[in-house]
Amino acid sequence: MVGYVSDLVERLGGPGAGLAVALENLFPPIPSEVILPLAGFVAAQGRISLIGAIFWTTLGSVLGALALYLIGASLGRDRMRAIVARLPLVKLTDVDRTEAWFLRHGVKAVFFGRMIPIFRSLISIPAGVERMPVSTFLLYTTLGSLIWNTTFVLAGYLLGDNWHLVEGYVGVLQNVVIVACVAAVAWFVGSRVLRARRAAQTPEPTDPAGLEQRGMPDPGGRGTLYRGGAWAPDER
Repeated sequence: MVGYVSDLVERLGGPGAGLAVALENLFPPIPSEVILPLAGFVAAQGRISLIGAIFWTTLGSVLGALALYLIGASLGRDRMRAIVARLPLVKLTDVDRTEAWFLRHGVKAVFFGRMIPIFRSLISIPAGVERMPVSTFLLYTTLGSLIWNTTFVLAGYLLGDNWHLVEGYVGVLQNVVIVACVAAVAWFVGSRVLRARRAAQTPEPTDPAGLEQRGMPDPGGRGTLYRGGAWAPDER
């Protein structure tokens, strides 16, 4: 994979780097931490300009993100909720909370999400599902991608023949993100399973005499009814 991407960038220069970055959005196993420093290295050799490397890679990022946005938009909220309703351990209330959070913080999520491994691609899908305005999505996707791409293109430009060292450092960050995601999923599944077991072991209180629904006159003759587990005035 790395060899194919390297060959693509070296053969096509800036447009090749842009194409590789666009594919990286759609196919995350293609590592941006290889593409971007390599584009900077090619720029350091004079085969493309530094500005051109940044421009083409950022354009590729935006086009790849836009494709995922359109996939999310075509999926839509109703279809997404129907899919979630079939998943075990996941409730529609979880979707409601996630949607409420995204409505409050969607702009920040898109902007900072473009600078976090793995989430760089995924964040575009909920933006499309929630129909974030395309202009807003493109603005903050472009800004976030520009910062991320410029950082790594410059790193490759300055490191020269050692551009591949960037991959090792970013790999550590990516592993941290993966571990955090796995831990979050494990906690979610574990808490839901434990809650389901507790609910199964704790029967709901019953009212065999039907007092809760029918009401019962106070034997003391005070004209009150037994409702909700206590004697209450009869207002009928």
